[in-house]
Amino acid sequence: MSNKNYAHPEALVTTEWVAAHKDDPSVRVVESNEDVLLYSTGHIPGAIHIDWQRDLNDAVRRDYLNATEFSALCSRNGISN
Repeated sequence: MSNKNYAHPEALVTTEWVAAHKDDPSVRVVESNEDVLLYSTGHIPGAIHIDWQRDLNDAVRRDYLNATEFSALCSRNGISN
């Protein structure tokens, strides 16, 4: 896998890494698809669903959450870092 074009390639993992860490309580897999119905049709076991339209967008500003709001969203979903 070539990650040279990603801003933060260190954040990418392989499917093998996900499988090896599926029971690791310090790892939280997040699924957020353009099609919000895909999560209900199948996802990685244990993955949480974050709806990009509902959860990641500020309805008033019509923009993505700011850093404080994103941090709160992560905290509500068991993500601490």
